[in-house]
Amino acid sequence: MSRLIPHPGLSALLVVVWVLMVNDLSFGALFLGIIIGVLLPIFTAPFWPGRPNVNYVAGIAYFGLVLWDIIVANFEVAAIILFKRNRDLQPAWLIVPLELGTPEAITVFAGTISLTPGTVSTDVSACGTYLLVHALDAPDPQADVDRIKSRYEARLNKVFA
Repeated sequence: MSRLIPHPGLSALLVVVWVLMVNDLSFGALFLGIIIGVLLPIFTAPFWPGRPNVNYVAGIAYFGLVLWDIIVANFEVAAIILFKRNRDLQPAWLIVPLELGTPEAITVFAGTISLTPGTVSTDVSACGTYLLVHALDAPDPQADVDRIKSRYEARLNKVFA
């Protein structure tokens, strides 16, 4: 079974993304999504020598949290744009120390930060222990670093345990 579906989470994700991209829940769209979801991981499996352990239940909970945070951050950024003067903004570069061990977890962490409006991850240190993040408005940069670490990194440690 692991030869047919070497990355089951990736296969399921590819099927869902395909159906969402074609915006059609017909038999043909679902069938083609399943074909893509099975074949693409088979052909890319040699390039993934060490597959990370993923806790899918924690991953789904993490996805829900990120989705909620994106919605809330959209309103926060809209309020900043509409009601805060430019001279009152306090943008900051945040240096976030990383405790994540795998490149996949760091990639998901950086992507999460970039998807959330008001922040963007820009670089990972050469040693892989720090992430450079720009925040649109960060009156207390250390509090923002602590919030990012406790809200996202701690949960990602559970997802990629």
